[in-house]
Amino acid sequence: MSWVSFIALFFATWWVVLFAVLPFSMRTQDEDQDVTLGTVPSAPRGPHMLRAAFRTTIATLILIGIFYGITRGLGLGIDDIPHIVPDFNQTPKH
Repeated sequence: MSWVSFIALFFATWWVVLFAVLPFSMRTQDEDQDVTLGTVPSAPRGPHMLRAAFRTTIATLILIGIFYGITRGLGLGIDDIPHIVPDFNQTPKH
């Protein structure tokens, strides 16, 4: 895998993991009983993006490390995954 492919994979995985990590440890204004006038009660209480970005980076590094270990260390690839969808191009045997 080239460096460009690695960076592209890391970037795409980072964004997917970010949306999975965002809800963790988020406190809403309603939970803290301090709703600011003009906002919805489910609005976040304070900024937590720096923590979310840090957790996302750590989780992405772990996932990319596992992927790299499987592809480079074990030598497995996409072609090694068993196919679930049958091949419809084969002629039927009578």
